[in-house]
Amino acid sequence: MRETLTILFTDYSAIMVFFHVLSAVVWIGGMIAIRFAVHPSIQSLEDNRLKLGKTIEIVGRLFNIVIPFIIILIFTATVMAVGLDFKHSLLYWLVHVKEGIWMLMTMNFIYMYIKRAKAKRLFDAGDMTGAKDQISKFANILLPINMILGIIAIFSGVTLRGF
Repeated sequence: MRETLTILFTDYSAIMVFFHVLSAVVWIGGMIAIRFAVHPSIQSLEDNRLKLGKTIEIVGRLFNIVIPFIIILIFTATVMAVGLDFKHSLLYWLVHVKEGIWMLMTMNFIYMYIKRAKAKRLFDAGDMTGAKDQISKFANILLPINMILGIIAIFSGVTLRGF
């Protein structure tokens, strides 16, 4: 398996790095756009039902967009970590830190995905309070955590590629 990943990286290194960076940009950029552009605009809506419905819809669309990019990101990270053979590098520890960050982000994403699905079901059933409770921590806690972790991971990746 190790040999296959090394060959894959050797033969397609530019493509692997491109898709890895693109995946990070889409995932983190999407969260930043939702949090700092879309969320404030939605908050200006007067109708609370419309506001909540649009929030649930927009978050769902973002999640559906980023799922394939999360998968690509994890795959390309694995190929690069093995293909670049950081095991003998002074920065080998940083590879594991970066992997840990992406895994924490993925777990946070899965948690948000489940909460958003529950919110959608409650909203469709007419339970606005329950739906709002499910996603109330997205804008001020969960998305910012992933944005900060993602920025740290990007910086770590730049550090690793520059080494």
